[in-house]
Amino acid sequence: MTEPTDTQAMPDWEKRFRAPRVSLPEWAWDAPSRALFVSNATGTYELYAWDRETGGQRQVTDRPNGTTDGVLSPDGEWIWWFSDTDGDEFGVWMRQPFAGGEDVPAAPGLAASYPGGLAIGRDGTAVVGRSTDDEGSTIHVVRPGRPPEEIYRHRESAGVGDLSHDGTLIAIEHTEHGDAMHAALRVVRPDGAVVAELDDSKGGTEALGLGVLGFAPVDGDTRLLVGHQRRGRWEPMLWDVATGAETDLGLDLPGDVSAEWYPDGSGLLIVHSFEARSELWRYEIATGRPVRVDTPAGSVSSATARPDGAVEYLWSSAERPPVVRSTAGGVVLEPPGMKPPASVPVEDVWVPGPGGRIHALVQRPAGARGPLPTVFEIHGGPTWHDSDAFAAAPAAWVDHGYAVVRVNYRGSTGYGREWTDALKHRVGLIELEDIAAVREWAVTSGLADPARLVLTGGSWGGYLTLLGLGTQPDAWALGIAAVPVADYVTAYHDEMEALKALDRTLFGGSPEEVPERFEASSPITYVDWVRVPVYISAGVNDPRCPIRQIDNYVDRLAARDAVHEVYRYDAGHGSLVVEERIKQVRLELAFAARHLPQPGTRAEGR
Repeated sequence: MTEPTDTQAMPDWEKRFRAPRVSLPEWAWDAPSRALFVSNATGTYELYAWDRETGGQRQVTDRPNGTTDGVLSPDGEWIWWFSDTDGDEFGVWMRQPFAGGEDVPAAPGLAASYPGGLAIGRDGTAVVGRSTDDEGSTIHVVRPGRPPEEIYRHRESAGVGDLSHDGTLIAIEHTEHGDAMHAALRVVRPDGAVVAELDDSKGGTEALGLGVLGFAPVDGDTRLLVGHQRRGRWEPMLWDVATGAETDLGLDLPGDVSAEWYPDGSGLLIVHSFEARSELWRYEIATGRPVRVDTPAGSVSSATARPDGAVEYLWSSAERPPVVRSTAGGVVLEPPGMKPPASVPVEDVWVPGPGGRIHALVQRPAGARGPLPTVFEIHGGPTWHDSDAFAAAPAAWVDHGYAVVRVNYRGSTGYGREWTDALKHRVGLIELEDIAAVREWAVTSGLADPARLVLTGGSWGGYLTLLGLGTQPDAWALGIAAVPVADYVTAYHDEMEALKALDRTLFGGSPEEVPERFEASSPITYVDWVRVPVYISAGVNDPRCPIRQIDNYVDRLAARDAVHEVYRYDAGHGSLVVEERIKQVRLELAFAARHLPQPGTRAEGR
């Protein structure tokens, strides 16, 4: 890993990016001592193999733009990893022996595609999901030494959910009904024969989705753990695909609930997310009783139950960096080298909004009093949420004297189905109403200086940044948009097929079918209304927010000599290279410093 030799001279915000991190290790079901994790130890996020018996670790992948998608085979003998080109997300699965060796195509005969899920069986059979613009969604069974067999095809988005423990059943999530936000489930045999169907959307007429959480880890057990939204939030249930019986778990927990099996099938590990925090529970299937798993206050981003009953989990808070812990005690996997400095805790703010109470997370420099230069950092997704978790980018702004406000606008997860599903037809404009309400609170409360308000975000957050600068031109002092949607119609035609399906769901049709909705929600419609400096960064290989539509927007800025800067880099939807990410943050900080009054000085209101 490249870093200055004198780390004491390195600013804390850079240390938080450069400090090595590790993901929660994934372990092989039939070889629990073999694990796979992601780390940035070399300065680029790559896959690593870990033999927990010997303690030996080795780097599995080594590519200029990094690798994060990998899966262990159940016997722990093979590591599958997805090989795309410079972050374009279009490629093929490769595999490599756990002990090291040559990378070989994992599914010979399958052409490059966007990934659509992967499940690997105990006999070496794999179920591979794919999507392309020409074919739509396809699913193939790949048996060792035999050509791939296609068992599913549809124009709408679909993917592999899971493969049963004995390899006789395959769960598929699909949106054949045309609602890409609310999937239905189909269980088939390896020859494609249908075993069972479950569709809470009733053919797309109701906004209720289902998700595959995993088959029971026992041969012959036909129970499938399923996520559903029947009570206005995500929660799990058991569905016996052979009998059709559904078992409600009766979990009386607010917020969204997910789950996975304990390895012996006797219980479920429950992950409960509510109001930007999360906690763990063990659910005993025999008794129907949940038991709290003790974790610190903050966020558990991932968790797994081990064969000995211990739970390992990746935990962090806005103040404290991530660490992989175990309920058996201690740290499971310690990254080498420099430790990231702590940041400041978040404050919870609830603001009345047009669609209900809006939850925002606020960080400010320790001891600072307002009004402060304030950054509204808007999350992507849009079906995602900001949480009390460690994040290096907001901490960098705080280190430079800014307050940071993050808004879980309508469309965010973790606040119930109605809040998430509110994001339809008036796309972008709904979220900006919530952001405007929180902006008003930030100014009137004395936190934020109205002359020094920065609107920023990446992906969907970048889209909302550009849309906000055009539709709320007097509200912001400048905007910083990373990998944004800028020209929605062009973005629709250039993006990957799965995102086209999502956009048709959000808007109620394609640009040709509902042109007025796309026009109303596209930043380029309002580009001539933008009055403040704009900074845009974009990956030239991005399949989600493609480069051509960003260029269209930038050309319109340039045509009227609007103050703007553009940074293009050779990657996809963001970068996995640490130094590249630091460079981008440094450019953003410098842009803000040039175009805002210096922090610590008072400025007149706009």
